[in-house]
Amino acid sequence: MGFFEGVREDIAAIFERDPAATSTIAVLLCYPGLHARIAHRINHRLWEHKFKLLARWISQVMRFFTGIEIHPGAVLGRRVFIDHGMGVVIGETAIVGDDVTLYQGVTLGGTGKEKGKRHPTLLNGVFVGNNANILGNITVGENSRVGAGSVVLRDVPPNSTVVGVPAHIIYQDGKRVMITDPKEIKDPLSDVIIALAGEVRELKERLGFSEPASVRGDTSPQHLRAVRTLAEEDGERDQYRFTQRPFDPEYTEIASGI
Repeated sequence: MGFFEGVREDIAAIFERDPAATSTIAVLLCYPGLHARIAHRINHRLWEHKFKLLARWISQVMRFFTGIEIHPGAVLGRRVFIDHGMGVVIGETAIVGDDVTLYQGVTLGGTGKEKGKRHPTLLNGVFVGNNANILGNITVGENSRVGAGSVVLRDVPPNSTVVGVPAHIIYQDGKRVMITDPKEIKDPLSDVIIALAGEVRELKERLGFSEPASVRGDTSPQHLRAVRTLAEEDGERDQYRFTQRPFDPEYTEIASGI
């Protein structure tokens, strides 16, 4: 596809996806995402023809004017729409498919100093919300959506919606995905949640709300002795509290001085 045909497609994509677009002249003058895309078309060709320093310099100039940093080595497909754009960073080995939408603050970055392919691949039709971070050599499947502020560290299947830090799937193929095991999220806090769940389970056992050990199959004498309800302990305390004890005048003298 020719240079000007690609620009026309980008302008048409802006009209299609942004209701604020009012005229072609306004899009040409006021959309930094379009400016960054036009510059990247030139920079990428320079990069491929080994004019790497010139390509990097032009990309830094465009970063100053647009707030968008696209490495000349990144591969961008057709009709990629960068809305608002401020703070968008696209790394050297990133691959962005056709009809992808990126909002402000999106980072397609790496996770270390490894060589080779170290940035994400976004397949066709992906939507990425503002301030989302997609890191490492991972793939976001076709027509998937990444929620605002999410941090994506694993591959995302096609037709999925992911949110959170780290991101986890909440919708797939139009159906709600319920998380029943905290380990599925792989959050650094998952171990804490699992420990809290264990404490809640233990408290329920002591309160007599959970199944007895015999139902769960654990009938060892040690376990049966350990599972002792708080109701029994309260009964013992009440029995001690209300047991009639001989009157001791010494307690009266102490109390009268308070």
